Amino acid sequence: MADLFSDEWMKSFMEHWNAEPELSDALAQIGFNSVIGYGFDGETAPKGVLVVENGKATAAGAFDGQEMNWDIRASDEQWRKWMSKPPGMMGLGMAFTSRKMKFVVGDYSAMIKDPRMAKPFIKSFSVMGRA
Repeated sequence: MADLFSDEWMKSFMEHWNAEPELSDALAQIGFNSVIGYGFDGETAPKGVLVVENGKATAAGAFDGQEMNWDIRASDEQWRKWMSKPPGMMGLGMAFTSRKMKFVVGDYSAMIKDPRMAKPFIKSFSVMGRA
């Protein structure tokens, strides 16, 4: 198994992202475009990056200085916990308010209030578990 958020892991995540209609198709319906960084709390930069165009992941790999629309951080232990048992809306809210999940870049509040974005965000955790 590749290291979490490594280049190899991110490429696998991209394939699973695109194969999940509740994620890629749902985001395509709202024309979602973003560069999303994933990493660990306390580190200066994200480990991995996913580029999303019209809901579909078009590129993935190790972080290489890209400008982020979203940069999401948590501990390694927390990420793995969410991958094995994806959180619901309440769990995400608790993780954010307790600072177990941090948005270095991006507006968590605006995203979570929009069901068209919140549902796919929640779905992304179960998709991570497949990568």
